Amino acid sequence: MLESGIRLGPYEILAPLGAGGMGEVYRARDTRLGRTVAIKTLSPVIRDLPNVRERFIREARTVSNLSHPGICALFDVGEQDGIDYLVMEFLEGETLAERLRRGPLTPAEFLRYSIQMADALEYAHHQAVIHSDLKPGNVMMTTAGAPRQSTPHAKLLDFGLANAARTPHGGIAGTFQYMAPEQLHGGHVDARTDIFAFGATMYEMSSGRRAFSGNSQASLVEAIIGAEPPPLDLSRDLPARLQSIVMRCLAKDPAARYQSAAEIGDELRRIHTHAAGVQTKPAAAMRRALIFAATVLAIAGAALYFWATRPASPTPSPASSPEIPTTLPESSIAPATKGKR
Repeated sequence: MLESGIRLGPYEILAPLGAGGMGEVYRARDTRLGRTVAIKTLSPVIRDLPNVRERFIREARTVSNLSHPGICALFDVGEQDGIDYLVMEFLEGETLAERLRRGPLTPAEFLRYSIQMADALEYAHHQAVIHSDLKPGNVMMTTAGAPRQSTPHAKLLDFGLANAARTPHGGIAGTFQYMAPEQLHGGHVDARTDIFAFGATMYEMSSGRRAFSGNSQASLVEAIIGAEPPPLDLSRDLPARLQSIVMRCLAKDPAARYQSAAEIGDELRRIHTHAAGVQTKPAAAMRRALIFAATVLAIAGAALYFWATRPASPTPSPASSPEIPTTLPESSIAPATKGKR
């Protein structure tokens, strides 16, 4: 553990932030630019593996070229006194793993964050970068990068760096609960491997529990390779389509999964659009009713105003209005009537 005040190159260590399978993370200050950064040191266990350091540095250079709002930026890589380190964007917030300790995400949160994660995955895969260790602990919920947005958004951490720590036997320094079957077998790893991990992460986001579990590493591996996770609880107002999306991501055969993160993003957007449309229908109907009522009231008010303010009809004067006789003059009686008398 590095103490506060120690420098790695131009970076001054301020405080520890946490530790993981690849090393320790610190909050630090870039003394040249005067900004806060995150420093991640490479674990000696990984560093001492054959060719790992060289591959780690090469992979870090590749990841440093990724520029996407859903991916934590990698600024620099260095070595000092036998310590290899990465310099990354400092993100305030909480990891998805920390958020899930309070329970599953709401349907709205799930859709928002899952779409953002799918977009980030698609961008990286298009750049030929595979994460290889996607899990809730490597997703940060933060407002960084969106100064006008108070709602947290998802950013993927350590993108592509776990792939650099592959052992000579094909193993990966990662988390077993989110590894695809081909990863556990030491086989070929590609974008569909990340899609499996994304499915396991989405399962946990929507249910609050991991897709696969076991009493030992062996039983956990057995579950990932041969068992299906329990169905999602759709009584939480989760879209029914979500079940098939997650399960397709978790297919044992990579060929049976979605072949790109873009496909998943499209599916999730359709669900989001439908959900938004259903929610806005009552509001739209209410708005129409209010507009109609306001129109009726306006017409009625205008009519009442017209009636109240119209000028009174003038009263006819005696000179202009002839008097109507109440009796007829005798000369007005017809001659035929006189003859009968």
